[in-house]
Amino acid sequence: MGYAVPRPIFTPSHSKPTMSKTEKPVVFGTEDLLMSLCNSVTKVLTAASHSQIHYSGMVQRIHKTCLKPDIGCFVLFDGGFSGLVVLNFTSQAAMEIYESYMVSMGMPKDELAGSYTSDEVSNVLGELMNQVLGDFTSKIRRELQTHITQNQPKMLVLNKQVILSVDANLD
Repeated sequence: MGYAVPRPIFTPSHSKPTMSKTEKPVVFGTEDLLMSLCNSVTKVLTAASHSQIHYSGMVQRIHKTCLKPDIGCFVLFDGGFSGLVVLNFTSQAAMEIYESYMVSMGMPKDELAGSYTSDEVSNVLGELMNQVLGDFTSKIRRELQTHITQNQPKMLVLNKQVILSVDANLD
C-alpha cells in the first residue's frame, strides 16, 4: 500500500507558480516509511551515543516480532496508518548508550547507574524511543500530511525472548 503526496513545484520568486496536469504525485510505499523510521532511529541513537549507528540494508514488513534479551523497548502508533516499533538492546549496548547520553547531558560518570537492570537505564531508553517516534511522526506529518499518535514506550529487562502479538489491524 502506498501513500500519494503531491510533488512540490519550485518556481523562481519572480514568476507565478503553475501546476502542470502532467505532474505525477509522489507515492510513498511501506519500504519508504520503514526507511524513514530507520533514519529516525539512526539519527537519535547517533546523537545520544556519540557513535555512528547503522542499520541493516534489508528492511522488510513483518507481521509478528519479539522482544529479545537484554532490554526490549516497544511502542505502538496509530493514525493515518498503524504500526509497532521494537528496539532490542544487549546489556552492553544499553549501558554504552545510557552512559554516553547522560555524560553528554552533564551527569558525572560516577553518579551513573552501574547495571543495565536499573530503572534509570530503562528510563533513558524510553526517552530515546520517544525521541525516535517524535522525529518519525514529525516527518510523516510534514511529508504525508497525516497525523500519528503513539502510546507510552515500554521497556522490559529480559532474560528470555518474548513474542509480541498485537490484536489490531496494523497497516
